[in-house]
Amino acid sequence: MSSEAASSDKQWQTFVADYNKHLTRKLRSKGIPGGSLAIVNIGQDDFIRGIGRTKIENGRNVDKHTRFRLASVSKTFAGSLTAKLAAQGEFNIDDPISKFIPAFANTAYKDDLKIYHILSHSSGLVPNAYDNLIESRMSYPDIVAQLLTVEPICKPSECYGYQNVMFSLIDSVIFQSTQMDYSHWISEYIFAPLKMVDASVGFDEMVKDDNYAHPHVRGRKRWYTSRLKKNYYKVPAAAGVNASANDMAIWLNAQLGQYPDVLPLEALIKQTRPYTHTKKETRRRVWREHVKDAYYGLGWRVYNYDDEVLYYHSGWVQGYRSDIVVFPHLNIGFSLVLNAETGLINELTTEFINRVLKYTREQK
Repeated sequence: MSSEAASSDKQWQTFVADYNKHLTRKLRSKGIPGGSLAIVNIGQDDFIRGIGRTKIENGRNVDKHTRFRLASVSKTFAGSLTAKLAAQGEFNIDDPISKFIPAFANTAYKDDLKIYHILSHSSGLVPNAYDNLIESRMSYPDIVAQLLTVEPICKPSECYGYQNVMFSLIDSVIFQSTQMDYSHWISEYIFAPLKMVDASVGFDEMVKDDNYAHPHVRGRKRWYTSRLKKNYYKVPAAAGVNASANDMAIWLNAQLGQYPDVLPLEALIKQTRPYTHTKKETRRRVWREHVKDAYYGLGWRVYNYDDEVLYYHSGWVQGYRSDIVVFPHLNIGFSLVLNAETGLINELTTEFINRVLKYTREQK
């Protein structure tokens, strides 16, 4: 190794250590129970860390294999899998949904609703349609039956409306096309070949042993451990994935092209094509001064952030918050998951993005 390369390695290690110190101090100041952190930079050692405890009281230490709920960061897996299957020729992302779910042919959509519409939140439905039913005891098939009766507020592709129920129809598309369901595909063709040994789909796999982070909600003066709810596991493609810090480091590397046998370049390009303009994201309070343009791909947000392209997603279910960021041109990735419902994650992720851009631009 040249002295220049050694110096670069040391600078990156110092950068990561400084950020980790900042993050740890912030989490401690807010009493956050636990977290899962993964930072990757191609050519450098992955930084993988479990933080805090699985429960505020009588929990175990979080380690790099502790499972957390990813909430809507699960959508990145669905987007990548769909792009992979399309690249393999299982279906085309512009195939109509009615080809796989004939009931849609008898709705206002007919053949206008395509696969890419449901994964890019451009179906035309009002935002978060029937999310309230996910939180009820109603089964997913019954929720879909209700969905079929809803009149869209615009034609597909004409407006953006974030969805969970509609998004998870990709499970039915995959099953009808391949005769294997979404969970099987994810487990056997994403998790297994990537050696994501802690990753899983569903409630039962989350609680199979005690090395999982319990959810926490804020009371008047402190955090309380809450009951892990099954409701959003009804929509596995939208919010059903569990993963550890170790898994997320692997997932970030896969997004950066390090596992072409699992996620080929064609799939990586297809999933981050800017399908839907999401102008509202440019007004997001913590980022409005930085985000110049915003789109949604297949399960991934695509931003122009201070003239740097980044892929992003966040997640939030009761007791958990999650963020993932990929800088495709910088070969850097970041994942943070917390077992507490706290807006602090917005500040922590923004701080990382800003520090990375400052660091890489100073290296030029």
